[in-house]
Amino acid sequence: MSLEAMKRVAEAEAASAQRRTDAQAAARKAEADAERAGAEQLKAAKQKAEQQAKAMMAEAEAEAAEAAKAVSEETAAACEALKKTAEGRLDQAVTLIVERVVNG
Repeated sequence: MSLEAMKRVAEAEAASAQRRTDAQAAARKAEADAERAGAEQLKAAKQKAEQQAKAMMAEAEAEAAEAAKAVSEETAAACEALKKTAEGRLDQAVTLIVERVVNG
């Protein structure tokens, strides 16, 4: 093999080694970029999920407050109705008690 041919082989081997090194570096960079992008997407997804959960909790709390208010109003109305019914019967109760005490 001539000296010129040996030089070409050595140059080709060196070029091949350089391409391999460059390809490995590019692959490592692409992997790092992908990991970084994935981490950013995961962080954004977590933040969005947290915001949605907070909004859902606020909505549920507002609905619960409305329901509690409605139940409270219904209970107050029922109590008022019972109170009026009892007040209406108060005179009858007094009369009945007085009759039983007097008539013994």
